[in-house]
Amino acid sequence: MTPNVTEITRLAGEHRQQLDALYKEIERVIVGQRLLIERLIVGLLTGGHILLEGVPGLAKTLAVRTLAQGLRLSFHRIQFTPDLLPADVVGTQIYNPRSGEFTVKKGPIFANLVLADEINRAPAKVQSALLEAMQEKQVTIGESSHALEQPFLVLATQNPIEQEGTYHLPEAQVDRFMLKLKIGYPTRADELVILERMSAVEPTLTVQPILAASDIFALRRVIDQIYMDDKIKGYIVDIVHATRRPAEYQLDIAPYIQYGASPRATIFLTRAARALAFLDGRGYVTPQDVKTIGLDVLRHRVLVTYEAEAEDITPETLLQRIFEQLKVP
Repeated sequence: MTPNVTEITRLAGEHRQQLDALYKEIERVIVGQRLLIERLIVGLLTGGHILLEGVPGLAKTLAVRTLAQGLRLSFHRIQFTPDLLPADVVGTQIYNPRSGEFTVKKGPIFANLVLADEINRAPAKVQSALLEAMQEKQVTIGESSHALEQPFLVLATQNPIEQEGTYHLPEAQVDRFMLKLKIGYPTRADELVILERMSAVEPTLTVQPILAASDIFALRRVIDQIYMDDKIKGYIVDIVHATRRPAEYQLDIAPYIQYGASPRATIFLTRAARALAFLDGRGYVTPQDVKTIGLDVLRHRVLVTYEAEAEDITPETLLQRIFEQLKVP
């Protein structure tokens, strides 16, 4: 190991300790779900938006709200409904008859953390209102563009598509999410703890704010220094390319893939792998970091064919085959 990497590891270990208090505060409310908490923090540290999918009642909204309470940042929650309008999200211009001028009324998108609750309950035109904000960190209202507060993060929840009264998210919208997490049911032991902690009519669980915006920016600067070998970079590119042209990697899954992952997947997989290494207190990325976070980065970027759906082959199944068969550096 080179002295440079040794120094980065020491720096990462020192800064990583700041997150212990945040973990502790969040776990005062959220039982189990360590993976969910870790991925939310990965998104926070890398500026990557996150989509949480799961049936109702799995504490998706509570997890996001609890994270927001643990940060000294502004937070807005938007409840997506079928009658929501784009102006209800980004804001609008209001005419003043006395002055004859228009003034801008900013919408709830103007916050550091934005919870888009049940995002697939609203039609595509409302979901598309988030596109510019998520990619360019700005919103255009009328003829003017308005920069969003930094850091800016969209944390969206959705119920599975087969649930009644939901809309399919457009591919352009989904691709802007760095991670898509599938939330499962808690274990029996965890559910007993949930019962004890949350069964009161009005549970009194308070969370103290730990990190400010300046702390998050400092952590991001450390993550940018995490060392990634050229072989790891090549491995990430190979994974993404294998979703587009699997035959070049001796994978017989081409009939099941309609569209592969976009270049945005390569960028996000690199950032997420660095963040995982940081959370582990390391100053360098390993292939296991890439494999650990790879499914969450890629599962919503690989579209399967009708043939795959007929055979109950999911994007996760295809990605697992890629990870298993692709040569690890």
